[in-house]
Amino acid sequence: MLDVTMVAILVTMALALARASMGPTVFDRILAVNMFGTKTVLLIAVIGFLTDRPEFLDLGLVYALINFIGVVALLRFIRFGHFAEPDEAERMDR
Repeated sequence: MLDVTMVAILVTMALALARASMGPTVFDRILAVNMFGTKTVLLIAVIGFLTDRPEFLDLGLVYALINFIGVVALLRFIRFGHFAEPDEAERMDR
């Protein structure tokens, strides 16, 4: 049963990659990349369960945090064009 789960996760990861390449807007692509990262965490958890290695869950949690922070940083960069605070950016533009 877990093998079927692993194949289903891989299929959804392939669909997320297809959506990331076809997305009409940059936000659709970012959402697809975020979904790919989430499915990667699920895949790491399933592989850890199949191989009886619970430390894979720790790796999955770290990857999920990196994925979340990366998506937030990317969205902030797209919106403002920089990573500085808005007040600092206004001072830099002057």
